[in-house]
Amino acid sequence: MTSHRNLKRLVRERAARTGESYTTARRNLLARAAQPGLVPGYDTFGGGSHLANADPHATAGGPHLGDLDTSSEHHESTLLARLLRQAGHRAPHTGKPYTEATLCGLAGGIGFLYSVFAYTGLPPILTIVAQHHPDPWAQSALERLGLGYEVRHSTAAGPARRDLDAMIDQGRPVLCVVGRGGLPWHQPASALDTDPYQVVVAGRDGGDYLVDDLADTLHVVPADVLVAAWSAHRKGRHERLIVSPPDKPVDLPASMRAAIATTVAHLIGPVLGNAFDVNMGFSGMARLVTDLRDRRTKRGWTRRFSEPGALAFALLRLYECLELQYTAPAGTRPLYATFLDEAAEVLGEPRIGRAAGLFRTAGEHWSAVADAALANCGPAAEILERRLFAQFTGAPVPPAPGPDELTGPADPGGLLDDLADRAEAALHAEKEAVELLRP
Repeated sequence: MTSHRNLKRLVRERAARTGESYTTARRNLLARAAQPGLVPGYDTFGGGSHLANADPHATAGGPHLGDLDTSSEHHESTLLARLLRQAGHRAPHTGKPYTEATLCGLAGGIGFLYSVFAYTGLPPILTIVAQHHPDPWAQSALERLGLGYEVRHSTAAGPARRDLDAMIDQGRPVLCVVGRGGLPWHQPASALDTDPYQVVVAGRDGGDYLVDDLADTLHVVPADVLVAAWSAHRKGRHERLIVSPPDKPVDLPASMRAAIATTVAHLIGPVLGNAFDVNMGFSGMARLVTDLRDRRTKRGWTRRFSEPGALAFALLRLYECLELQYTAPAGTRPLYATFLDEAAEVLGEPRIGRAAGLFRTAGEHWSAVADAALANCGPAAEILERRLFAQFTGAPVPPAPGPDELTGPADPGGLLDDLADRAEAALHAEKEAVELLRP
């Protein structure tokens, strides 16, 4: 794969050969290397481009993103940032493209959902959603900014694909919601076929589509494969989102205030207005702490995850949910703190900056929870996870873990108490931060 180092080397070699400045050599090199079929402007994000033709060390897997910043922390926010930049949008407070952190905060940033789902013949499945939930991510940020966009659906794949092609032919990349398990690079069975997942279709070359999933390369995907993944998420009905070009000024202070108010309201609760709210926001965090410490009732982790390997699997899920799935690292708290730092400056309110520091502290506690969980989950966890996905998808089920692989933490009670203490410390920091953010 093309790396930053390879790109810089190529630019220096061209500058030495032609006498051009570094900036001019870089611009000319990237312009020459544009990938056929890519919508105009999409290869300029972060100064990046696609160097499959320019870099002699490039692999043939797809167009390369050059020095594009692929170190994104939050999937949905980074994809939205790329769409907005391609459409010509700039953040009013910097004059530069919207950052991942800004858009993360404007979409709602952080939240908390804690639940454990039970299925016959399977270990209990822990689920935590640490990012803001359940409002649609991109739409929430765009609505608060007052930016134009359109969401389209089609029941049948044929009309959806024709519309997708029309948008690409007009030079407009499309944010599509697909079934993650249908994307070849997410196999084998790393995700259910129906898991909703966003990618940007950024162009097409013949019968193939250029798909941005924040990898070092754009994925070149045959039409039938993309359509199958798109159709796998049936509830999405071939959802596609297209961002409109700028047409009016953005009131960023009002957008930031509205976003912060929503985040605060949903952490305090209620969120849904029904009985499930007990699992969300601060209530959900407190319930997690209580369940970790509970040694008596069926809700407590000691009894709920008493079957061999079940606690190990729950610990792996705890790590994944706080660091990897539907979140940025550390439960999205550090990324949200970066947004609050920006908001404190834009709004001229130092209290928001103090809240940012508290959310960073909370993020440290959540990361400590995740690290301790991962360190104690043992070999059984991944075996059980593979079996779980196989049973859900109908794939061949791997052998069950043996007795020697089902060993759990040496001191499960002590571990659960430690996790509870760390989670409670995060909760206290977040409550203090929210008090600073309240009007």
